[in-house]
Amino acid sequence: MDELVSCIMSQHTSDANSFPAFTRLKETFPSWEDVVEAGPEALAGVIRKAGLANQKAKSIIACLKQIHEKTGKYSIEHLRPMPTMEARKWLMALPGVGPKTASIVLCFSMGRETIPVDTHIYRVSWRIGIIAEDLGEVKAHDVLLSLVPDDLAFRYHTDLIQHGRVICKAPLPNCQACPITDLCRWFAKGGPEKRKTELSISRQKPVRQRAATKV
Repeated sequence: MDELVSCIMSQHTSDANSFPAFTRLKETFPSWEDVVEAGPEALAGVIRKAGLANQKAKSIIACLKQIHEKTGKYSIEHLRPMPTMEARKWLMALPGVGPKTASIVLCFSMGRETIPVDTHIYRVSWRIGIIAEDLGEVKAHDVLLSLVPDDLAFRYHTDLIQHGRVICKAPLPNCQACPITDLCRWFAKGGPEKRKTELSISRQKPVRQRAATKV
């Protein structure tokens, strides 16, 4: 449950914002029942640092209520014996829970062979040619699961995040430091050089002056 709620809070923000907000939530409310009883307005005030606090507070409370309605308690332990895809489907039926959040919960809390797809994993995957560039992060979850062997799923997730953060960055990767340029489809097609040219052109375009307005 901690993983599920913290994942909802981490959506569209950084860990530096969401982690302290989640810590404050746990310090403020001793139980998930207390969170629900407090209501979305009070919860939003506590998790404000996470960003989009009003929206996230509503999603968290709606999620908790639905879990309680389905299971009679604030727990998702019943998912452990379920097949992975069935458990992911159950989680994705909850408010505010998409394939990435569901996959993170199953991967890190229950040891399942899922691949949560964030912006780094998606970018590296299409650059090296494993998936299509226009596939989209949502669809990429199922496609990567069908391509990556179960025993490599966790390693694929963690390694590609690290590679995307350190070397295969956006908008430009550090190809000179990359150990897999010989396997990279984007590199072979001159993608990095084309991107450099595009960025150079965009920087040369004149910036339009905004009209002065009274403040």
